[in-house]
Amino acid sequence: MTTTTRPVRHRALGDQTWQDQAVCTPTEYNPVDPEVFFPGPEDTAAITTAKALCAQCPVARACLDAALETGDTHGVRGGLTEEEREPLHTRLNERLDYSRVNAVLAGRDIHITRAERRAVVLAGYRQDVPVERLAWLLKISPEHALKLYRETRRAIRHRQIAEQGTRTASADQGAADQLHRDDFGTAA
Repeated sequence: MTTTTRPVRHRALGDQTWQDQAVCTPTEYNPVDPEVFFPGPEDTAAITTAKALCAQCPVARACLDAALETGDTHGVRGGLTEEEREPLHTRLNERLDYSRVNAVLAGRDIHITRAERRAVVLAGYRQDVPVERLAWLLKISPEHALKLYRETRRAIRHRQIAEQGTRTASADQGAADQLHRDDFGTAA
């Protein structure tokens, strides 16, 4: 399990300034060969070197997010090889990172997935975020935001009805079981 002690810095839409802090950026004092991040699939020494550099990088998370969000499938990015990122690419739209949801609700303009958009709508609905604010956060029309809130309210209502039905059915079953056991009685 990985625990971070510093706050997560999510990459804003169009923001590439995080690259200035990347360990892989060659400078006069840090002469890193960028080719080390594009090793062959069998070059384990180069892969190990690239991953070791990524492990020291303060913006590895932003690098990985950028690779996933732009569909970059080449080289070691964010500490993962092309093969290691493959499953993340295919499941990207279902990624649900609550720190990203909270960042959007706080007004940050960052990339979010479909699942994170749904979570923003649900959190906005539960926190009584005005329709206009939700529209601004998600860059949609107020009419569309209102529609999303209606769908959310309907989904919550249906879930509550289903849960009540399940509770009622299990209470009825419990009562039937109790009657069944009591029919045979106990020695008195």
